[in-house]
Amino acid sequence: MGEDKKVARIIGSGIAAIAASIRIAKKGYEVHVHEGNSYPGGKLSEIKLGEYRFDAGPSLFTLPKNIDTLFELCGENPRDHFSYIKKEESCRYFWEDGKRLTAHSSIDKFANEAEINLGESSEAIKSHLYQAKKQYDSTSEFFLERSLHRLKTYLRFSILKTILAFPSLRLFSTMHGVHVKRFRTSHMVQLFDRYATFNGSSPFRAPGILCMIPHLEFGIGTFLPKKGMVDITNSLVALAKRQGVHFHFNEKVTKIISNDKKINGLLVEKNNKDVILSSDLVVSNMDVTPTYRKLLSYLPEPSRILSQEPSSSALIFYWGMNGEFPEFNLHNILFSKDYKTEFDSLFNSKTLNNDPTVYINITSKDIPQDAPKNCENWFVMINVPSNNGQDWDFIREKARQLIIDKIHKITGRDISSLIECEDYLDPRRIQSRTSSEKGSLYGSSSNSVFSAFLRHPNQKALKNLYFCGGSAHPGGGIPLCLLSAKIVSDAIR
Repeated sequence: MGEDKKVARIIGSGIAAIAASIRIAKKGYEVHVHEGNSYPGGKLSEIKLGEYRFDAGPSLFTLPKNIDTLFELCGENPRDHFSYIKKEESCRYFWEDGKRLTAHSSIDKFANEAEINLGESSEAIKSHLYQAKKQYDSTSEFFLERSLHRLKTYLRFSILKTILAFPSLRLFSTMHGVHVKRFRTSHMVQLFDRYATFNGSSPFRAPGILCMIPHLEFGIGTFLPKKGMVDITNSLVALAKRQGVHFHFNEKVTKIISNDKKINGLLVEKNNKDVILSSDLVVSNMDVTPTYRKLLSYLPEPSRILSQEPSSSALIFYWGMNGEFPEFNLHNILFSKDYKTEFDSLFNSKTLNNDPTVYINITSKDIPQDAPKNCENWFVMINVPSNNGQDWDFIREKARQLIIDKIHKITGRDISSLIECEDYLDPRRIQSRTSSEKGSLYGSSSNSVFSAFLRHPNQKALKNLYFCGGSAHPGGGIPLCLLSAKIVSDAIR
C-alpha cells in the first residue's frame, strides 16, 4: 500500500461501488474493491449461451449523463471509451384485446398515436408528461442528488423550489389514483401505472410523486450501450483501473472491523484463509440487511429500516430464439388483464399471479452479434414477490408456461419449439449471487409516502463507514445507484 495515501475499501462491485471507487480515488485515496464473485457488476453483468449473449440484469438505460460525468471527472472524453445510441422508441405495448401501441420518444408522436390507437386524449398525455417534468425538476436535486439525512441539505436555498412545488407532488395520492383522474382509457392508466415497477413497487400504493418516472424516458430519452448494458460495467471498471483502483475478485468480506466506533478494516476470506486488511474508511455496496446481520453483527440493528417492505423481485428467462419477431423491438410489454390482482399477488399473497405482465427485451434488434443470423436473444421477465420460502421450482415451471401462453395469445405464434437454449434467474439466485436481501431488486419498496426517508442513510453506524447501492438512499436502479456513489463521495473529506 502507498505510504502517503489513506486506504478506502469497498465491499462488493455493483455499479454504485464501481462509481464510488472512481470518485474516491479522485480524492486521493488508495482504493480496493473486494468482490465475492469472479466478475464485477453484480446484477449488471452478462450471460452467454452458445452463440447468444444476454444482459443478465438491468435492461433499461436512462440518464447517460451520470456515466459520462465519471469520465469527465477523470479528464477523459466519454465517447472514447463508452458509446450508446438513443432509441426512437421507448417501448412497444400489447394487450390481449388486440390493442397495440408504440411509445415513441417524441412526446407529440406518442400522444397522437395513443389517441388514434387507444382513444386516449393526446392533450391529457402531454399534460401528464409536462407535470412529470415539473415534479422531476422541482425534486431531483433535493430527493435524489443529496443526502436526506444531513442538516445542510435542508438549509440549501434550492429547497424552496421543492417546498413551492409541494401541492403538485401528489404525495398523498397513489400513482394509480393520479392516473385514473388524468386519463379516460384503462389502457393508458395501466401503461403509466407500469412505472411503479421501475423501483419494485405497486402503483396502487406508491405515492403520486413517482408519476415523475416517465419523464426519464419521454423527457430525456431511452438509450442502449452499443456493446450491451454490460458495457456500463466494463467501461467503468476500466476507468476505475486507470485511476489506480484495485479489484479483488473471489474475496468474500466476512466482517467489518472497528474499534472505539471507528472503522479499522475488513476481515476477508481469501484463498480459504481469513485475512485482516486495514482501512481508513469502508463503503458497503452490499444490501444493508446482510451488512448489519453478517458484517456488523456486533452492532444493534436499525430495526425500523431493516423491517421495511422489500421491493418486488424478478423471474427472468434467457431464451435463444430460433426465429425473428418483427412486431417486437428492444423493449416490449405484454400486459395482464387485471393489474390490481397482479399487484395484490406480488405484495399481499406473495405468490405468482395466473396472468402476469410479461416484459421482453431483445438487444439483438440493435446489436446483431448478440444472436445468430435470423435468431433473437430474448430476456423475458415477470415481476414476482421477494423470496419468502416459496416453491420457486414449481413457480418457475408454471410461469414458463403462462409466459408462452401469453405470447401465443398476443402474437398468434407458439414459441415452444423455437427456444434453442435457456437459463433463468429467480429470487433465490439473485439473493445468492448479489446478496440482495430476499432477492429484492431495489432494496425496500416505495409503497409509502415516507419510503424515501426510511431508506438507509449513506453514512451511519460507525465513523468512516458509508453505504451505497440500491438498498441505501436514494434507491435502486442504475441512475439512483450512481447518484448514491456521488452522495457518498461528497460526504468523504
